[in-house]
Amino acid sequence: MLIIGIAGGTGGGKTTVVNTIVDELQHEEVAVISQDSYYQDTSNLSYDERTQINFDHPQSIDFDLLVSHLKELKKGNAIEQPVYSFVEHNRTGKTLKTLPKKVMIVEGILILTNPKLRKMCDIKIYVHADSDERLIRRLKRDINERGRDIDEVLNRYQTTLKPMHQQFIEPTKEYADIIIPYNRYNTVAVDIVQTIIKQRLD
Repeated sequence: MLIIGIAGGTGGGKTTVVNTIVDELQHEEVAVISQDSYYQDTSNLSYDERTQINFDHPQSIDFDLLVSHLKELKKGNAIEQPVYSFVEHNRTGKTLKTLPKKVMIVEGILILTNPKLRKMCDIKIYVHADSDERLIRRLKRDINERGRDIDEVLNRYQTTLKPMHQQFIEPTKEYADIIIPYNRYNTVAVDIVQTIIKQRLD
């Protein structure tokens, strides 16, 4: 099993890079696991308390569960991946059965902050994007897809997203084997990753 970790700042283009890789390969032996599925279970908190959680801090992620799930997949066992709701800021209680594949792509802003997870990744990728571009994408996504209002998004960006990015996410570039400067014209780095995956699949 080839495990590829793809990290980078919020709104930085990770999902687009992942989708480009997966769509181009069109292969049943490639699967994606999102860090977002592994936010800590906060069922013990009220909705108002959950809205105050710093979701951009490494402690917000249940890395123990994520790492144990990857170990199970490497053994050839299926896992029950949590399903997360951004509207409720909590797991839904449902799970998604995920089967082991030859190539597992793990993506999320914080995945390279965890030493155990980094060690499990055969290839570590960091997707870099301009901070203004990331803010614009985050605004559009949170307002259109997650029911946030613009004041809430901007406040969270200033008080949480930006400082957490500078403290935890940006420094993980040093662990990356490949840094992809994200823009619509950059296809070379993605082509390289696809070539590596194809070699493993063959």
